[in-house]
Amino acid sequence: MNEKKVKVVGICGSLNKNSNTRKALETALLGAQETGAETEVVDLNNYDLPFCDGSKDIGERFPDVKRLSDLMKSSQGLILATPEYHGSFSGVLKNAMDLMGFDEFEGKMIGLIGVSGGSIGGLYALNSLRLIGRALHAWVVPEQVAIPEAWKAFDSDGKPKDEHLAKRLTSVGKTVARFAFLHSSKQSKEFIEAWEEAPKNPGG
Repeated sequence: MNEKKVKVVGICGSLNKNSNTRKALETALLGAQETGAETEVVDLNNYDLPFCDGSKDIGERFPDVKRLSDLMKSSQGLILATPEYHGSFSGVLKNAMDLMGFDEFEGKMIGLIGVSGGSIGGLYALNSLRLIGRALHAWVVPEQVAIPEAWKAFDSDGKPKDEHLAKRLTSVGKTVARFAFLHSSKQSKEFIEAWEEAPKNPGG
């Protein structure tokens, strides 16, 4: 990817200081970096976000809402990573997403990662996030990673112990970055415009 460097932002849905969710997310972002993408992690601990109350001026009243919005708008791809709590994704991630909207998500490529302490691996959380991505007119890539028993999946340096897991995580990052590039590249836009202007096939 050399025409335009895309930006992939990873949002960590865990506030745990020793978060396995963040370890998984950082591994996925390494995959995006391997394609040449610029990456950044959103640690929600570093954002003073209010509970969403539906007001339209909330970004004016809370600077970190605008800071998060501006960062997401600057990206072409997003990776959402969450622990699974009670069969769904984390409340802190839900609130952050509720404070955002179409301006931050529409048309973006999104990758999903879910972790859990149990044997299912965050699949319920991932299904919920996929529905939200669709509702916000984002492109959720088919690949996703669900990590069961995440407490034993990473070593002391935060790296996946299993090589197959590492490859799956980096693959999500690569896929998001590559499709984000294709979606935003000049050649792709020119192709789509030419396709739309092409005469209809008389044969149906």
